[in-house]
Amino acid sequence: MSEKSKATAALLCFFLGTLGVHRFYMGKIGTGILWLLTFGVFGIGTVVDFILILCGRARDKDGLLIEE
Repeated sequence: MSEKSKATAALLCFFLGTLGVHRFYMGKIGTGILWLLTFGVFGIGTVVDFILILCGRARDKDGLLIEE
């Protein structure tokens, strides 16, 4: 279990997802920069990330599930 909050990740993704802020929060700096430069991979990546976070399937940089 990750010590990151699912609610925080979901809120960051919903409001600032195209800037990759949720990726930086999860410790994924490389993909955070990619999201920042491509506006969340043209919005598709942001939607996919949001769904993964809500379903409890998102992982942090260490591969641990981000749950409540």
